[in-house]
Amino acid sequence: MPSPIALNPPAPPPSIFKKTGSLSKLPLMSTAMSYLSAVQQADTRARSHNNSSAASTPTRSTHSSVTASSEDTILCEDDTDNCLVNPITPPTSEVFATVHTEFGYCANEAHRCVSQHDYTKPFQEHTTEEPPYYVLLTTYISYLMVICFGHVRDFFGKRFAKSFFTHLMPHDVSTILIARYNSFDAMYRVTAPLNSDFDSFYARRLKRRVDDCCSQPIAGVPGRTVVLLDRYSTDYNLTQIYTGTKTRALNVSSYNYLGFSQARGGCSDAVGESIRRYGISTCGTRLETGSSELHVFAEALVARFLGTEDALVSSVGFATNSTFIPALVGRKSLIISDELNHTSIRIGARQSGADIRMFKHNDMSSLESVLREAISQGQPKTHRPWKKILVIVEGLYSMEGTLVNLLRIVELKQKYKFYLFVDEAHSIGAVGPHGRGVTDYFNIHPDSIDVLMGTFTKSFGAAGGYITGPKNLIDALRMRGHSCPYAEAMAPPVLAQIIASIASIMGLSKSQNSLSLAGSIITLKDRVDDLQGMVPASMLPAWINLHPSLADGSEARMRIRRLAFNCRYLHTGPQETRPIVPLLIFNPGKCLMFSRLMRARRIPIAVVVVGYPATPLEKGRARFCVSASHTKEDIDMMLQACDEVGEILDLKHGSGERWGIDEVRKRAVELVHSAV
Repeated sequence: MPSPIALNPPAPPPSIFKKTGSLSKLPLMSTAMSYLSAVQQADTRARSHNNSSAASTPTRSTHSSVTASSEDTILCEDDTDNCLVNPITPPTSEVFATVHTEFGYCANEAHRCVSQHDYTKPFQEHTTEEPPYYVLLTTYISYLMVICFGHVRDFFGKRFAKSFFTHLMPHDVSTILIARYNSFDAMYRVTAPLNSDFDSFYARRLKRRVDDCCSQPIAGVPGRTVVLLDRYSTDYNLTQIYTGTKTRALNVSSYNYLGFSQARGGCSDAVGESIRRYGISTCGTRLETGSSELHVFAEALVARFLGTEDALVSSVGFATNSTFIPALVGRKSLIISDELNHTSIRIGARQSGADIRMFKHNDMSSLESVLREAISQGQPKTHRPWKKILVIVEGLYSMEGTLVNLLRIVELKQKYKFYLFVDEAHSIGAVGPHGRGVTDYFNIHPDSIDVLMGTFTKSFGAAGGYITGPKNLIDALRMRGHSCPYAEAMAPPVLAQIIASIASIMGLSKSQNSLSLAGSIITLKDRVDDLQGMVPASMLPAWINLHPSLADGSEARMRIRRLAFNCRYLHTGPQETRPIVPLLIFNPGKCLMFSRLMRARRIPIAVVVVGYPATPLEKGRARFCVSASHTKEDIDMMLQACDEVGEILDLKHGSGERWGIDEVRKRAVELVHSAV
């Protein structure tokens, strides 16, 4: 049965429970032109329908954020029973300032919680319960079978179907004519393949089998829901055929922790105004003509938000680590890194030329052991002291969903006198009672950490990253970090989104405070007292006018508390306030089926499944990204889906007491607040 949310379908989309022969009934739209034509026809039908019924449709709000979205117009979603489009509980107020598909309506104050560390209880290390041995055995057998059959197919294919493997085998290039003594001699060369057979084996024989679960194109805003472009394949995912239809699904796959990824509202209005004033690019690097006043405002706000002296912003979050870590350390220095740190940190550490040591994930005993050995032994061969020792950790680990034990690391820092670099890509905005990351969560002053790094992608609905710290350090990074001299400066619309979102989290005050346009240092008498205070309105561009609920910080506080509730509800445990909730599936075939079954439900759910090499070989998983835009009913829907799909795929291996899904729904508020 086709999904009721797939609107205006030219033909039923293929179901994973049907035979492959049903694919032949679908119209083949293999070209981009045919796909665009289908979308245009659907758009025309939807617009004509909306125009005829616009006069009879009541307005739910006077706020600018409730105007009809473009994707809703194209999809023509008129089903009043669709819980993804309309709230199950109608708004009690006449003013409903958000579109339900982008940010869910939830007026129940019981569905709020505070994200902070309980100092009456010791920090509990996250432990992963091992699965039964038969699960691990079948997982390894699955990989072994796929690899063996892949090599067999390659062996026979290169001999009997050479046309399909030409790009993987040495071949003759076109004739090169060389002028010599007024004559031309033909010279033929045999060239090695650019993409070798060994390097491409994993992509061809393993990843391609699950490509329908990866790189899913979307349309519209990746908010509480997301619109998926329907597609299928007739050649085992070598190519994808788009049907021209779209399906709206509950979105638990996007980094949108505070729900600022909205097409309408205060932040988006500021972005639109910035385009009219500054265009879409500064057309230069930061050290040339690429710096604008928006960069100064943004860096000042970031420094104020995190309570540090200075800050700099980078146009790419990945490059923030990979280009600035080499500017911090070099030869004769030591980097001690968590074994599960992000790839950007690994690349930056390798490019720095420093020695690299690893310690077990979030294991403070292992970290202290590595520190003791490194300090006592010194540099290899010479045994001289290290010039610098830099410990790099993440505030919230993106695959494991674990919070760093920052309390213990700060104690070790005071004892062994090393430099500390904390990557808060996933924790900034999403963790802590004020959304200021792990330092806010553990109530640790930012001065205890030498370098704070983060990104604007996850919680602020923008792009790029930042580095904060002492002014002398930031000034040095502006010159030595490769992103500033060589990379394109951050675009004005992105900067406007950053400024508006951070200002709404902090709230605006009418008091004046001096801001030097020559740098991003804020003149404050006491940064500690002002760390949790509001930001002066003078620190924002004069043309940014935030909605009153954004300007006073009330809406952002509501978002932070809603996110904390959703995190605790979806995963109650010692570190339940994290917005990343992994579900270990182990078997690669089950990961594939989990994604397909969740997408094939009556109310589709878009999830991300992750496997090797992003995770260990035997620890494939689904990763849920919780958002403040989700409602309790959305979490109920996710739990119900996981319960049903878990029964089908035999995923329920955890020990301990297990409640029924109805009992969990009924006692949700009790569960959340008992975990505090």
